[in-house]
Amino acid sequence: MRKESGHLKPAGHLPSRRKPKRKNSKRTGELSEAAFLHKARSLGFKVCKPWGDSERYDFILDNGHRLWRVQVKCTEQLGAGGYDIQPSYVNPRGDKTSYTAEDIDVLIAHVVPVDAWYVVPVEALAFKSLHFYPDHFCPRARFEQFREAWRLLQAKNDPKEDR
Repeated sequence: MRKESGHLKPAGHLPSRRKPKRKNSKRTGELSEAAFLHKARSLGFKVCKPWGDSERYDFILDNGHRLWRVQVKCTEQLGAGGYDIQPSYVNPRGDKTSYTAEDIDVLIAHVVPVDAWYVVPVEALAFKSLHFYPDHFCPRARFEQFREAWRLLQAKNDPKEDR
């Protein structure tokens, strides 16, 4: 036996050839929810977390004038120069379903590697996949207008009513 970094190992012991651990997407989502809570509070919002996880939204945001139903999604995977998020959930029948105005008011997308936040109103979720390009310019980057758009949630009235 020989001693390596405080542990006894048999002579001739080879290092483990275990596969590297895959990231736990549920844990990453939980960390983004915690980061959202911190971000929203630092911007002056009051934040409520619904009991359980049966609602389509993760948080209720109170700006002092109205309440917003917020769904938080995150991404870490860079692909084709951007980061993707699917604005959908799995319904009780097991089908993938897109969020609607009956479910949420806004989707908050967190691009974890660059700590970028996108505040996307539910009306803009008419796509099966949302592509975000916080690192570089992309001519098709239709969601950059929502990057750090916290002002949308600070409005006294529903922005739809002001149109």
